[in-house]
Amino acid sequence: MKPRFAIVALVLVTALFAGSYEASSQERACRSPDPVDTIKEMSDAIYACWKPPPGSAGMSLTLRFSLRRDGTLIGKPRATYSDLGTDARRSRAFVASILRALDEALPLPFSASMGEAIAGRMLAPRFTAAREGAS
Repeated sequence: MKPRFAIVALVLVTALFAGSYEASSQERACRSPDPVDTIKEMSDAIYACWKPPPGSAGMSLTLRFSLRRDGTLIGKPRATYSDLGTDARRSRAFVASILRALDEALPLPFSASMGEAIAGRMLAPRFTAAREGAS
């Protein structure tokens, strides 16, 4: 891979995952076999499998992880930020819902070019449950 392309891909991944995801309708179904060829398709594929538990509105968690070119996880995800409130039971359910989403979404069916661009890059998606009444 050319160094310039690698830098552009890394900047795009960082920009995409720097924001948070508000639970809403998805353009992609969970576990869709359609090839993932863009950063947006990658995030849609992961978020499509996430179902925040009841009572988690406003909770947020950022995970840091890397993927192989075949779409499988490298190592274990690590939390880098959390705003989970004070209810330990709800917090555990929220974190479990995110880990379950990763388990269901992976491996991602990367196209050859996407797999090459994303392999080993550090990702840091933020999962934020929509606040009640938010659209």
